[in-house]
Amino acid sequence: MNDIRRTILWVIFGFSMILLWDQWQVYNGHKATFFPRPDSQASAPASGASQAVTPEAVKPVVSAAAPAMPVSPSSVPTERFEVSTDVLKLTLDTEGGSLVRAELLKHADTEDKNKNFVLLDDSKDRIYLAQSGVVAGAGGGSFPTHKTVMSASGPHSLADGQDELVIKFTSPDVGGLRLVKTYTLRRGAYDIAVRHELINTSSATLSPQLYLQLVRDGNKPAGGSKFYSTYTGPAVYTDAKKFEKVDFSDIKKKKAEFEKSSSNGYIAMVQHYFASAWILPDGVQRNISMDAVDIGAPLADCCYRATMVAPLDALAPGSSKTIDAKLFIGPQEEKTLEALAPGLELLKDYGRLTILAKPLYWLLDKIHSVLQNWGWSIVALVLLLKIAFYWLNAKAYASMAKMKAINPKIMEMRERLKDSPQQMQQEMMRMYREEKVNPMGGCFPILIQIPVFIALYSVLLSTVEMRNAPWALWIHDLSAPDPFYILPLVYTLTMLLQTSLNPAPPDPMQAKMMWFMPLAFSVMFFFFPSGLVIYWISNNVLSIAQQWIINTRMGVPPKFNVPKFF
Repeated sequence: MNDIRRTILWVIFGFSMILLWDQWQVYNGHKATFFPRPDSQASAPASGASQAVTPEAVKPVVSAAAPAMPVSPSSVPTERFEVSTDVLKLTLDTEGGSLVRAELLKHADTEDKNKNFVLLDDSKDRIYLAQSGVVAGAGGGSFPTHKTVMSASGPHSLADGQDELVIKFTSPDVGGLRLVKTYTLRRGAYDIAVRHELINTSSATLSPQLYLQLVRDGNKPAGGSKFYSTYTGPAVYTDAKKFEKVDFSDIKKKKAEFEKSSSNGYIAMVQHYFASAWILPDGVQRNISMDAVDIGAPLADCCYRATMVAPLDALAPGSSKTIDAKLFIGPQEEKTLEALAPGLELLKDYGRLTILAKPLYWLLDKIHSVLQNWGWSIVALVLLLKIAFYWLNAKAYASMAKMKAINPKIMEMRERLKDSPQQMQQEMMRMYREEKVNPMGGCFPILIQIPVFIALYSVLLSTVEMRNAPWALWIHDLSAPDPFYILPLVYTLTMLLQTSLNPAPPDPMQAKMMWFMPLAFSVMFFFFPSGLVIYWISNNVLSIAQQWIINTRMGVPPKFNVPKFF
């Protein structure tokens, strides 16, 4: 009866660990690993959610609503053209001077390594756009928007020896207002300076509002894994609420909660490794909104829009007003993001353990600056962590060694008293006291280290530098699974070896469960990025070596405990 209770408890414990892992994934904005829920944004939105916001919604100056999606006049032709620097190839549209495609020249496509990675796009499969324009404030009116056809001027590529590329879009007078939008691209930079000059060409005072928005469909990026999930969706940063992720499903249900008014921060669209963000200077008041819109896309899902609306001072006849903004489109390189704007580095989202993850990334980056190989840098970082936690691990393994030393006595006692469970428990507790053994002594030191290793997991999963980074031999991309499954098999062997070195539980059923759990979790590692598997293999090998040394020193010869499954 006692054995059955223990077996049930072990099953509950194992299942609880799976549920905890799932909830940890969901809490960090990911899909559940083992029990994924239906993706609420995969279906077409309800009619109310998919309709564009009406123009009346943006008339009040204090309104946080986004501008409506006006229809472009069909009689005015539009043109799309490419501009390129050494790191970006952009497609700009004379309709609104919008950015409709962004190709990252230093990053290969996830599925086809011979192509460049495309972040922004406007195609039959994907919608992801960066737009800006002007809407009316309290005084009403109709001004140049992202649907107004503009004239473009400027070079289309960065010449040799040139560090800047300037493209200018000039709108016609609309409602007595002319908008001049100037993009300035710099060599080696993923941030684009976007200047908006508003010129009042009428004889009346105008009350315009500048809006900046990111529009994208609700689909996950291609090439994602089914065994781990990363966040895709909008985000807001303000000094008041810091970094806030907003799920597509909450936007569709109109239940999204975020800071809606601020004089600082940015709006962004985030996905694994890459992001885009509109940034206004500090001190410029802005209202923030997010909504689901129908822009006539050929996709089954609707699109989602994150918008900043900046109310401006009244513009007198003949006067002008200039507002500078930044548009970031690129990889989540932590040092680059930190230099661009306060809080922008949080686009690389480590979750709740950021306080531990940031110093771990810093240390990993320092190691890489010496070794020049991310794979060996991971191994070196795990080695340093093992040294840092050496004494904690030593206590855990010493406790396990004591348990292993008295294990034959416990097995003999269990056999002798198998018909007297109560007496067996009393004898076991007496033996623990006499031998000064704590059965849980091997667990507590390891539990203390778990947050550090979860934080390191987040670092390795979110670091874009691992993408397409080689390690050795057949591993050419640390962000992709091992194509030959050699590393996952090695990981499984190290897990089984480590389990066999631990003292076998007295209960045969518990012993089998102790072997079943590593095998069950090993399945995931066949689909994990190689960098993560290297990290776990390194951790296991060093743990086995330390355990072996401590057992030998304590006079407990290492012995492989394999349960009898048949």
